[in-house]
Amino acid sequence: MRPSTLRSVIAISFILCLVSATLLPAQEAGKAVASGEKPKPHIRPNDAGAPIPTRFEMLRGAYGPFRANNDLLYYHLDIRVDPAQKLISGKNTIRFRMLKDDHRIQLDLGEALNIDKILYGKLPLKYERDTTAVFIDFPEALHNGEVYSIDFYYSGHPPETGRFGGITFKKDTSGHDWINTACEGIGASVWWPNKDQWRDEVENMDISVAIPKGLVDVSNGKFVAKTDLGDGYTRWDWHIHYPINNYDVSLNIGNYVQFSDKLGDLNLDFFALHEDLDKAKTQFAQAKEMLEAYQHYFGPYPFPEDGYKLIEVPYSGMEHQSAVTYGNLFQNGYLGRDWTGVGISPRFDFIIIHESAHEWFGNSITAADPSDMWIHEGWATYLEGLYVEYRWGKGDAIKYLNGYKAKIYNLRPIIAEQGVNANPTEDQYFKGALMLNTLRSVVDDDSKWWTLLYNFYQRFKYQNITTEDVVSYFNQQTGINLTPIFNQYLRQAQIPRLELLFGEAPRMVMYKWSADEMDFSMPVRVGSSDHWQILYPTKNWQWMETSLTKETFQVATDLYYVDVNKQ
Repeated sequence: MRPSTLRSVIAISFILCLVSATLLPAQEAGKAVASGEKPKPHIRPNDAGAPIPTRFEMLRGAYGPFRANNDLLYYHLDIRVDPAQKLISGKNTIRFRMLKDDHRIQLDLGEALNIDKILYGKLPLKYERDTTAVFIDFPEALHNGEVYSIDFYYSGHPPETGRFGGITFKKDTSGHDWINTACEGIGASVWWPNKDQWRDEVENMDISVAIPKGLVDVSNGKFVAKTDLGDGYTRWDWHIHYPINNYDVSLNIGNYVQFSDKLGDLNLDFFALHEDLDKAKTQFAQAKEMLEAYQHYFGPYPFPEDGYKLIEVPYSGMEHQSAVTYGNLFQNGYLGRDWTGVGISPRFDFIIIHESAHEWFGNSITAADPSDMWIHEGWATYLEGLYVEYRWGKGDAIKYLNGYKAKIYNLRPIIAEQGVNANPTEDQYFKGALMLNTLRSVVDDDSKWWTLLYNFYQRFKYQNITTEDVVSYFNQQTGINLTPIFNQYLRQAQIPRLELLFGEAPRMVMYKWSADEMDFSMPVRVGSSDHWQILYPTKNWQWMETSLTKETFQVATDLYYVDVNKQ
């Protein structure tokens, strides 16, 4: 085919794809309305397909040789924030252990920020910048097993970018400065220098933030000291006792007032603007019951030395470790909406429940690569259901989780491409949670299921893990080969479909799974809700006797996230 002809074909194909992408959601919405179901919202591009990674995303996502050659031990982020100039300046002291002899390491800093100098002791180091990657060269080889420290000085005006701004300089309704960070996805290097990846975390960290007198900084960890610097600025010092991923590191600077509570020996500290204090005291009371629920299922709160903080911010919320941020308008549901559409989410504040669930999954247990982010979001969404079950029982929990089906598209796999900073589809939240609900039904013994969840968390807390780690542990502990089930839900776009064929003979139905995984098999409850029967379909036809007709034969689709095709 000639290049000109090929270009024409590609152009026509592209136009047809755009037309299909526009028409299909509308057609499906029409079908949903006709059937009485709620139409799904417009498909987001990220749900429809993964973009080709750019050079920036490859450099950011790859765990290349100059990241892999060292192990992070410690950060001390020591900065000054000038609200009037929207300026940030200071240094990050970075301590690391070499894992092999080498002359170079890779760190990261946003292109809009200046590198003022990088010191190894008193020796200035040479470096090269490539998009946000900073390759730092040492005059002599660093040796395997040895610990080294550098001071990375920087300054500049960080851009406001990403869903929540990265770092934003705002004013509250009283005219006070209100500065916040939220940088998951876009990366922490948008506002401070660090090893901007997920695989390697520091063991502990210090944060020192100098801000104009009269303002308050609330950051991660335990409050250490407040020091008047004598120049109109006050330095706030915080110490983080535990491993922390870089995007969790946060600043929350504003006209905050604090109130406190305790859950046993755990300190609970709440921060709200003065004008919102009364509303916060009422709404934030939900935090204690939430913590009790999650501790019931997974054990003690992961960061007891640092305490639990909930902080008002001007965006919906974020799971910053030991400093969860909140902007849900002091209302139940999600921004005042019934989030799953089944009448249960208006009973509680979605942001408090979901973002705090990340203290266990996302902050304590962290995915080693963004491609496996379902380990954060699928689990945290499932924990919403566990909170509902703890408060109102299993029936409401199942109903709540099944409300998420309307938000799932099944257009591409949950697990994204590894090593390129890929952004997984939002199905990871809802499909991930419904997969876990399905696995509970596969295990079919709640006592074993609760033990499995508790032990899984205890086994991997404070670690960075992969999907393979999750699957291997579940297989080992259940004695069931769950790999095909995990793969079907996580690595394939479509969910399994139960094929049912009636009428080959009287009182008989044939059944099998239609699935992408070659060796897929999974038990499922069928029959009637007052008398379920467990079948063990594979991808080969089997048959069973039944007195039920095609119309009355049911599948327990609230317990298993599957499609059903009756013929």
